[in-house]
Amino acid sequence: MSNSPDINQVRQFLTDLQDRICAALEGADGAATFREDPLESPTGGLSRPRILEDGPILERAGVMFSHTVGEDMPAAASKRRPELAGRAYEAVSVSLITHPRNPYAPTSHMNVRCFLATKEGEEPVWWFGGGFDLTPYYGFEEDCVSWHETARDAVGAELYPKLKKTCDDYFFLPHRGEPRGIGGVFFDDWNDGTFEEGFALMRSVGEGYLSAYPPILERRKDTPYTDREREWQLVRRGRYVEFNLLQDRGTLFGLQAGGRVECILGSMPPEVRWRYEFTPAPGSPEEALMKGFLVPRDWLSGN
Repeated sequence: MSNSPDINQVRQFLTDLQDRICAALEGADGAATFREDPLESPTGGLSRPRILEDGPILERAGVMFSHTVGEDMPAAASKRRPELAGRAYEAVSVSLITHPRNPYAPTSHMNVRCFLATKEGEEPVWWFGGGFDLTPYYGFEEDCVSWHETARDAVGAELYPKLKKTCDDYFFLPHRGEPRGIGGVFFDDWNDGTFEEGFALMRSVGEGYLSAYPPILERRKDTPYTDREREWQLVRRGRYVEFNLLQDRGTLFGLQAGGRVECILGSMPPEVRWRYEFTPAPGSPEEALMKGFLVPRDWLSGN
C-alpha cells in the first residue's frame, strides 16, 4: 500500500460524505433542508458549510466541509509537533453537530480530517484525526451500547479501547470536573502505517457515524416531554458551548487559520441557558444522567 499522501483523494471522499450525511439528516427531520454557503479561496481551498435550522426534529444541524490551504501552519495544529510550525499546509475535514429539538434525543458530534505539512527539500508530513461522540440529556442504556458497538466496529476491537479512552479524556471539561457526554472514539495526529491505512481508518469512522446516529434519533425524536425536560436540555447544552470555546482544538484551529466565524461557530446550539448552581433533584432522571451515564463506563461489558 502507498505511503504517498493524496489530499485530493481525501477531499473527494469527504465532500461525498458530507452529501450523504446531509441527506440522512434531512430524511430524519422530514421538513427542513440544509442551506449551503460555499466559498472558494484563491489558494485552491474550499469552505462548504451547510446549516439546517428550525426543523420539527432538528433544531439545528451543521455539517461543514473545509479544505484550507495556507503558508504558515496555525499553532493549534502544530502544538504537539512544534517542529512543523511555519510549514505550508493543507487541511481537509468534515465536522458536524446535531442539536435535536426533543430533550430525549441526544446531541451528536463527528469530525474527520487530514493534515498535510510541506517544506521545500523535505518529505511531506501527514496525519489523520477523527472520531464521534454522543451527548445525551437523558440516559438510555440501549442508545449508549449501540453507539459504542458501532464505534468498536468502526475502528476494530483491538484499537477500540485505546480510542475510547482518548475520547473520554478529550471530551472532558476540567473546570467542571465532568465529561461532556458518553464518549465514543477519538484519535488525532495519527500517522501509523501507510497513508492508505490512515485514510481507511478515517473513512471507517465517517461511515460509522452514519450507522450509529440515525437509529438513535429515530427512537427518541417523538418522545413526549415537558418544560422541565426542555430546561434541563438547555442547561446541559451550556456544557457543550463551554467545551467548544475553551477546549476544542478544532475551534481554535479554525479561528487561527482565519476561517469564517459564522461557519466555525455554526455548530453552537441555537438556544442555551446557564443557571446559577443548577442541581438535579435527588432521585430524578436528571440526577440519573449525571451519576449513571456521565461517568467512565465500559459500555460493552455493562460496567
